[in-house]
Amino acid sequence: MDASAARSDALVARPAAVLAAPDISVAAVKAHLTQLQSIATANGGNRAHGRPGYLASVNYVKGRLDAAGFTTVVQSFTYGGATGYNLIADWPGGDVNDVLMTGAHLDSVTAGPGINDNGTGSAAILETALAVAAQDLTPGRHLRFAWWGAEEQGLRGSTHYVNSLTAAARAQITGYLNFDMVGSPNPGYFVYDGDNSDGTGSGPGPAGSAVIESVIEGYFAGIGVPTRGTDFDGRSDYGPFIARGIPAGGTFTGAEGTKTSAQAALWGGTAGARFDPCYHAACDTTSNVDDTALDRNSDAIAHTVWTLSAGSGGGPGTPVWADGFETATGWTVNPSAADTATSGGWERGTPGATSSGTATQLTARTGTYDLVTGAAAGSSAGANDVDGGITSVRSPAITLPSSGTLTLSFAYYLAHLNNASSGDYLRVRVVGTTTGTVLTVSGAASNRAASWSTASADVSAFAGQSVRILVDAADASTASLVEAAIDDVVITQS
Repeated sequence: MDASAARSDALVARPAAVLAAPDISVAAVKAHLTQLQSIATANGGNRAHGRPGYLASVNYVKGRLDAAGFTTVVQSFTYGGATGYNLIADWPGGDVNDVLMTGAHLDSVTAGPGINDNGTGSAAILETALAVAAQDLTPGRHLRFAWWGAEEQGLRGSTHYVNSLTAAARAQITGYLNFDMVGSPNPGYFVYDGDNSDGTGSGPGPAGSAVIESVIEGYFAGIGVPTRGTDFDGRSDYGPFIARGIPAGGTFTGAEGTKTSAQAALWGGTAGARFDPCYHAACDTTSNVDDTALDRNSDAIAHTVWTLSAGSGGGPGTPVWADGFETATGWTVNPSAADTATSGGWERGTPGATSSGTATQLTARTGTYDLVTGAAAGSSAGANDVDGGITSVRSPAITLPSSGTLTLSFAYYLAHLNNASSGDYLRVRVVGTTTGTVLTVSGAASNRAASWSTASADVSAFAGQSVRILVDAADASTASLVEAAIDDVVITQS
């Protein structure tokens, strides 16, 4: 056996930290909007670049962050003969070589106070940052928040920041989340299309953007809100980040575009009307915000920060591939002649909860879909479970980076009743030029309730290879009841 084979056969799964995000109070977010409105009212009706209302806005946000324990820096720049300011806030701790950055522009146009555009994004990320402090979060990744100046003049503040960084400092930023208008009064629920699955516009974001998209989509799916993609069209502050190859993502509730009949059927609201009828106008005040959209997006922001702050659940690292199974990505069911199961085979599905006193099948861990053995609940706990041998499912080909530490993380469960045996199992393997077993969970002659667990494994032995993830479940006992599921599969590089 060669050295690479020896390493891959010795893969060891370990627990993966999963952090629960807090519920962000929409009342608290709206309180920040009230402050921004008051600042605009006291300063000529706006908070625009080069105007006193903008600097007062920076000072308000900075004061809240300083009091919460953030390290803040005000970065100045000049544009159009006026001084602009970016506010950068770092939360202590985490891997400074693996920075997750969250940003929103704080400036308005001169025509109005800019409460939806972009007080909503600024207030939502401020309250998320304050929640980080309130929980004294200790993430694996270093957390940095930013409020950008002069976005309305063409992304001037964020461009200045990215261009001011050394190559080494830019390389430390392994993900950027952008939130620009998240409370539009006739809202849509748009997520930046990191993988270009919509097939329109400028193409996908840098590698890792699809993972951010998947995390955000998974949150909205979990609360029953459908989403649609929006293109990386360069209109907001993700622009200078993706231009430098930094993965990006975020949400958007719509600006001057008109809501279609199909979108109104999907989300409610008024077809034929603009998402924000007060876009770049004097009427963009605190009355120009949909509270439900603001609440949902604020919680989505916190969910995304908390989920990605630990390296997408598997320790610090840049996500390079992920599948939350909310869309079909090409997994192959029963690819082997050894797959002999006669029922309960693997499928991407919406699982029905199943129990006979012991829960044997759960709903998806996040979102609506997962990989599950026999998704339908059936008329009894013994319906649609694995019967007759082995069933397997294989991922599409995944090209791994050739350097760094590569970590595979996922959620899983194996459930069975007391008619099972040690011959029953759930197994996860990585198949490249060699095959490595990542996880094996064996059955036993006892009741085991379904309960989501997480695991991760170092798969650096497969660096530079095209690999597939292979998942097996087996009913090797007579008349035994066996169920299994997989969700939230992520590979990171650090």
